[in-house]
Amino acid sequence: MDVQLWTWILVGLSFALYFGIAIWARASSTKDFYIAGSGVSPLANGMATAADWMSAASFISMAGIISFTGYDGSVYLMGWTGGYVLLALLLAPYLRKFGKFTVPDFIGDRYYSNTARTVAIVCALIVSFTYVAGQMRGVGIVFSQFLQVEITNGVIIGMAVVLVFAFIGGMKGITYTQVAQYCVLIFAFMVPAIFISIQMTGNPIPQIGMGSQLENGTFLLDKLDELHTQLGFKEYTDGSKSTWDVFAITLALMAGTAGLPHVIVRFFTVPRVKDARKSAGYALLLIAVLYTTAPAVSVFARTNLIETVMDKEYSSMPAWFKNWENTGLISWTDKNNDGKIQYSNSDAVNGKPEFKESRGTYGERLISNPTNSKNELYVDRDIMVLANPEIAKLPNWVIALVAAGGLAAALSTAAGLLLVISTSISHDLLKKQLKPNITDKQELLAARISIFLAVIAAGLFGIYPPGFVAAVVALAFGLAAASFFPAIVLGIFDKRMNKEGAISGMIVGISLMLFYMVRYKTGFYGLEPRPESEWWFGTSPEGFGVIAMLLNIIISVTVSRLTAPPPEDVQNIVEDIRIPSGAGKASDH
Repeated sequence: MDVQLWTWILVGLSFALYFGIAIWARASSTKDFYIAGSGVSPLANGMATAADWMSAASFISMAGIISFTGYDGSVYLMGWTGGYVLLALLLAPYLRKFGKFTVPDFIGDRYYSNTARTVAIVCALIVSFTYVAGQMRGVGIVFSQFLQVEITNGVIIGMAVVLVFAFIGGMKGITYTQVAQYCVLIFAFMVPAIFISIQMTGNPIPQIGMGSQLENGTFLLDKLDELHTQLGFKEYTDGSKSTWDVFAITLALMAGTAGLPHVIVRFFTVPRVKDARKSAGYALLLIAVLYTTAPAVSVFARTNLIETVMDKEYSSMPAWFKNWENTGLISWTDKNNDGKIQYSNSDAVNGKPEFKESRGTYGERLISNPTNSKNELYVDRDIMVLANPEIAKLPNWVIALVAAGGLAAALSTAAGLLLVISTSISHDLLKKQLKPNITDKQELLAARISIFLAVIAAGLFGIYPPGFVAAVVALAFGLAAASFFPAIVLGIFDKRMNKEGAISGMIVGISLMLFYMVRYKTGFYGLEPRPESEWWFGTSPEGFGVIAMLLNIIISVTVSRLTAPPPEDVQNIVEDIRIPSGAGKASDH
């Protein structure tokens, strides 16, 4: 069977499984809809958390980033896994003991202020919509390539799938759907990695295969370093970022992970405080399976890509190259008219390729914005995981499996983010502020209407992606670090922290991070992104969340000390949530 038929079969079976679980786990109360009735086992919650966390960015983009940046890409591995250590030690058990549905709910009650709750709602919406836009676009790209439908239709299909299990089941349906999605995505990631590791090094364990010898006795990483040097790139195993920027990016990703609202809400779904800590541990182990494999996938993909295209005739390129060329995610322009692909360390085109309708001498898709550099090849980083099995000539069912895994990763995270958006509106805004007397049934209806509207909004971001959103999806972590992380940590460990301090810190933190992103990354409203030489303190936009977070903390602590302390009952709550005796049954709220 060809790849497209295999893809229809595997994607169809996985979608049928998701729909079946959603119907089985449908929500009948707001507690089911928001926190799955607080009845999820630690292992199931760990699997759901892992799927919620491992988005299209983890499944598709992370290995691609490492593949192109080499050693420098390790910051993503350290930051994103380290964030779960922070969650397990600093946040998860205490938030579970506090017993609220959402992060804005925690902030509103801890800081005894609807103003604080409103600021938290705005922050949650900014972070979640920034993150979810890329997920929906990722769904459209996977459908477009593997199922041969338009990207717009792919996004619409993805919207419909997410809507079914989120609308019917809420957090309960999403949780058990994410358990299935974790199984699908990790199987889809590991199978081709194992195949290629055996193919290249004879070792079935990718993590070991990455550092193994090839048949000629050369170590794989040494070979890749040599290939990089030949093409004018830095050695793959050598880094170029400053020590400060590596530290800043890693810490921003860690704090951002620990502050992402769709991740934190997962720890409200378990019965007891100690279960929250256990589920964080399970999630870390399950995430580590993919995260320790990603560097190996990056090495395999980078080596295979270079060997496939370097100084080769375009006419001899395999089918995968021309298939991806049609998506605009890879392109070749013959600058010296020799019919061969010249690949080197420079930009082949200015920004994203813009294709002309006509074809060139060799059948290539012509582009209208090539640079004057010698490099003739443009490769989008996001294709490395998806195209890797095709480059390695693996069986068609393996190629199709990767497509199913990519969809599982994108849809699982999209569902979690959309639920955060829904609960921020229906519970934190409507129930807690605008209409506190509505019944449980009315609130559940409002939650479902909210998630319906959120799905439509997310789909529009996927179909018509604003350039500034598409450019800053990865920076959602900086936004979370700059806004939520200080408010949550100080709210748990500093009983003197008051509403004035928290509100001031969150507003300043997220505003500064948004400004820096717009000014130095996105080119929003005609502003050209500023060069690296103009970065503040030598800090990249990906790492600037640390600066904004530190400023948030300084302002929060300073303002809180200059204003009235919190009420005594709030201070008692802060003392109580840190008492170990809370390992028993937690609040039912």
